[in-house]
Amino acid sequence: MSIERKVREHLHETAETIECPPAISKRIKQSYSHYLQQKRSEKTMKKRLIGGIVAAAFLIPTAAFAAPAVIELLTRTPMTAEQVTVDEIGNATLEKLYSAFPETKSFEIIDASNVQGVQTSITLQEKGGAGKKITLHTNGSTGAIEHVIQENWEPKDKPLTALADQEIKAKVDHLIEKMYGNSNAYEVAIEQMENPDQKTLMLNYTKKGSKAPFYQVFVQGDSISASLIGGETTPSNTKVEGFFTTNGKPDYFGDAFLNDEKLFSLLNMSGTELKQELAKGKSVVEVAASKNVSRQQVIDVIAKTQVDIQMQGEKNGEVPKSNVSNAQMLKAIEPKVLQVIEYKSEATAK
Repeated sequence: MSIERKVREHLHETAETIECPPAISKRIKQSYSHYLQQKRSEKTMKKRLIGGIVAAAFLIPTAAFAAPAVIELLTRTPMTAEQVTVDEIGNATLEKLYSAFPETKSFEIIDASNVQGVQTSITLQEKGGAGKKITLHTNGSTGAIEHVIQENWEPKDKPLTALADQEIKAKVDHLIEKMYGNSNAYEVAIEQMENPDQKTLMLNYTKKGSKAPFYQVFVQGDSISASLIGGETTPSNTKVEGFFTTNGKPDYFGDAFLNDEKLFSLLNMSGTELKQELAKGKSVVEVAASKNVSRQQVIDVIAKTQVDIQMQGEKNGEVPKSNVSNAQMLKAIEPKVLQVIEYKSEATAK
């Protein structure tokens, strides 16, 4: 079961026990429906880490889910086109896009939103509302574009998935090179997903010697959805890969958070031992409870490590300095940490 589906089911279950103001209900429904419609079929999607992030596509420092977090749907603030252009992160995002694809200077901003100090999302489309469209999710702390969705950039009579795999790869290479840099430094694995309704490809761009992909891309219909998984703020001392699994295969979305020596010390166990416990169908919270460690203790340790990484990156000049305080970053990241430590591998749902 994909994380998109799990989040959706959780929303339904929670909705039965709470009363929500009509305005908020409408906002949640619109936001979540919009996200799921981004050519990311729940039949084919896999959860994935979007590394080096404080926010992008509902992101978190050095890690994030592809599915939206409930708390961010509630706190996401819509932005007008004018607000985007005067917002520091929004304006910088547009400048990067315009530099990569000059034609987008004539595009209209049709949707934008912000989670203060966390993430800025912008969607642009050719004037007329039926042409090329591109969505960018930007790290609110580092200013890095962590997720790009490019739609309708091919002729209608020949969609992306009508092309040969290598032709599709060339299109994806082009997007990555425009937005991030040379793609030749990566080994690329192309996998066709099981989807009888529509051809869907997953492309993993991996650095030589690494198991976890640096970029992960999904191609479906006429949409390319590219996520930055590796990143400068990802801890360099990662020792364990694939704490969680999907369909029996390593799933890297929580690795950057859980590869934390202070967490291992708190739990009095190694990373390998934690991975073994999670493989039994336990969550990190449950493992911690068996060690008489509270959920809040786990949150505090992981959140502090992630914020320290961000602050050190700013100090070293590796990432742009932000106006977000240490306390604000800790507050922003806590809900994301909670997602990771309460998650269980898919095998436990069987």
